[in-house]
Amino acid sequence: MKRLIITLVLLFGLSALSAQEGAAPAGEPRTDSVAASGDAATAAGERADDSGAESSAGSLWDRANTAYINGDYHAALEMYERILAGGMGSAKLYYNLANACFKEGQTGRAILFYHRALRLAPGSDDIRYNLSVAEARTKDRIEEIPAFFLTEWARAVRRTMSCTAWSVLSLAALAFALGLFLLYLLAPRLSLRKAGFYGTAVAAALFVLTTWFAAGERREMLDDSQAVVMAASTAVKSSPDKSATDLFVLHEGTLVKISDRLEGWCEITIADGKKGWLECRTIERI
Repeated sequence: MKRLIITLVLLFGLSALSAQEGAAPAGEPRTDSVAASGDAATAAGERADDSGAESSAGSLWDRANTAYINGDYHAALEMYERILAGGMGSAKLYYNLANACFKEGQTGRAILFYHRALRLAPGSDDIRYNLSVAEARTKDRIEEIPAFFLTEWARAVRRTMSCTAWSVLSLAALAFALGLFLLYLLAPRLSLRKAGFYGTAVAAALFVLTTWFAAGERREMLDDSQAVVMAASTAVKSSPDKSATDLFVLHEGTLVKISDRLEGWCEITIADGKKGWLECRTIERI
C-alpha cells in the first residue's frame, strides 16, 4: 500500500513540475552611468538570429554606452533605438534607453522605458528610483486610490523578484514538499514522521505562495492595458468624439489604464479613478 502511495506522489510531482515549467515565461536620477555587461550582445538583447546579428548588436551596444558616458546622449539614444528596432530587448537596454531619453528631455518616453525595464527586472532599485525622479518631472499630480495594506505588502514582496525567480523558488518548494512527504511515509521513528508531516505542510504553503507570486508577475509582465501619455497635453473627453465635452487634461508622462477601444479612441482610467476617452495616438502601451 505504501509503495502505491509513493508511486502516486512521485507521478503527481512530476506532472506538477511539467505544468509549472510550461507556465513560467521566461533629487537627480542615477543616470550618470549606464548598465553594462561583459557580454554586450546579451545585454543588448536576449536573442540573436545569427552570429552576424549578435556581433552587430554587441558593437552597437558598446558604441552607445561609450557615447552615453561621453555625454553624447543623442547619439546614444539613436543607437539604443537601432538595437531595439532589431527585435531585441532586455531590462538593461530599456534602462539605458530610458536614461538617454531623460537626458534628452523626453520625459514621457523615459517613463515608458523605465516601466518596460521594471517588467523584466522588478527588483531593481535603480530603475524604481529613476522612474520616481522622472515621474516627479511630470505636470499631473494624481492621488492614487489607496489599496488595502495587505495587498500593498504582497505586491511589494512580489516585485522583489522576477517571474522566473519566483518560478524557480516554487519548484524548489515543491521538491522539498515531496521529499518531506516521503520522509513522513517512510521514516521509522515517530519524531521523524512528525517532522516530515509539518515540514510538508510548510513547504506546500511556500509552493502555493511562490506560485501565486510567479503568476502575478507573469500577468503584470504581459498586461497590455497600461500606457503612458506621450503627447505634451491631451484632453480627455466624455465620449469618443472630438466634439465631446472635455473632462480634464493629461500631460506627458502620466500613467493610464486602457479599459476599452473604439475607432482610434481609448477609454482610460487614471490613478484616482477618473475615466474618459482620448485619442489612442496620444498614448503608448507599456
